[in-house]
Amino acid sequence: MTDTALCLPVLPARDLAEARAFYADLLGFSEIVYSDETYLIVRRGGMELHFWPTPDRHLAENTSCYIRGGQVVALYAEYAARGVPRLSAFETRPWGMKEFYIHDPSGVLLRFGCAPEEVEP
Repeated sequence: MTDTALCLPVLPARDLAEARAFYADLLGFSEIVYSDETYLIVRRGGMELHFWPTPDRHLAENTSCYIRGGQVVALYAEYAARGVPRLSAFETRPWGMKEFYIHDPSGVLLRFGCAPEEVEP
């Protein structure tokens, strides 16, 4: 049996309760793996995000996470229908990836993308 290593982001959050509500209610990370005043883990399918609290706005606003593949087109349609705030256009960027962006309430940038050939016509 092969034990595949995973790389999971640990992101700063200025308010863990606000982060929990945003990720669960708006982005569909409804499986709350762990939550207390010092740490938060949310999951949606194969995506898992970890959060730690910080009062540092600058740190949060200069942090990002890239989520690639795995139904990115469907996620964009879902998030647009839900009216997720600060949702960018879903377009091919100068570096060749088709991407959309969301800033969470703390200012963390979530970048969702795929290669244009991965998008079903």
